[in-house]
Amino acid sequence: MIELDDVTKRFGDVRAVDGITLTVRPGEFFCVLGPNAAGKTTTIKMIAGLIRPDSGRVRVAGFDLVKDPMPARARLAYVPDFPFLYEKLTPWEFLRFTGQLFGMSREAIHAAAASLVPRFQLAEWLHKPIDSLSHGTRQRVAIASALLHDPAVFVIDEPMVGLDPHHARVVKDILRERVDAGMTVFLSTHQTSVAEEMADRVGIIHRGRLVASGTPADLHRQAGTHGALEAAFLAITEGQQLAGPQTLPGGHP
Repeated sequence: MIELDDVTKRFGDVRAVDGITLTVRPGEFFCVLGPNAAGKTTTIKMIAGLIRPDSGRVRVAGFDLVKDPMPARARLAYVPDFPFLYEKLTPWEFLRFTGQLFGMSREAIHAAAASLVPRFQLAEWLHKPIDSLSHGTRQRVAIASALLHDPAVFVIDEPMVGLDPHHARVVKDILRERVDAGMTVFLSTHQTSVAEEMADRVGIIHRGRLVASGTPADLHRQAGTHGALEAAFLAITEGQQLAGPQTLPGGHP
C-alpha cells in the first residue's frame, strides 16, 4: 500500500533521506522511530506528496506520487505534527470543508461526522471557533477531519502531542479499529511506548537511513536486548552513532 524504492532527498549538503526502501502492506500499522533530525518527517512528507524525492520512487495504493499524484492523494490522509486548521472556522465547518475537498456528498459528510464527532468527543466544541480551542482539541479535529473520507492510507506525524491520556486512548482505539478494518497507517513518533503498543511493525530511521525494521521482538533480537522497546531503540541508534557520520560526495557530512 506504501512503497518506497531507494528514496533519497537532499537539502543542500545534508542527505535528509538516504536510500530508504520500504513496503508497508495493506491493513498494516507501521510506526517509525528515530532521533531528532533523523529524516522521519522528510520521509512522511514524501509519502504525503508534499515534497519530491531527488531519486527513487514513492507509491501509495499503487500510484506514483510524482507521476500520478491525484489518485494517490484521493486515497490518502495526512496529519502533520502541527496541523494547519482554518482558525476562524468552527470544527463543523472545517469537517464539511474537508469532506467537500474529497468530493463527498452532503449526506456522506453528515453520516461520517455523526460517527466521528462523538468518538472524538467534539460535540460541545463543534460550533465554536477553532481559534478558541485548546491544542489537544484542535488535534482531535484534525484527526477526525482526516478520517472523514475513510482513507485507504493514513499518514500521521506525532499524533499524541498535546493529547491528555484519555483522548490519547481514544485516538489509539480508533486507529486500531480502522487498521483492523483494512486501513494502512504510517505513524511517526518519538514515543517508543506508542510504537510498542500500537504497531504491527516498527522501523528505525537514523541519519536518513532505515537501519532496522520488524516487530518489537525482531528489533530486540537485532539489538540483543529485551524488555521495553526503548532498550532496542537505544542500542540500535547508539550503535549507528558509533559507526560515524555518512558523507556526501566531496566529503560533506
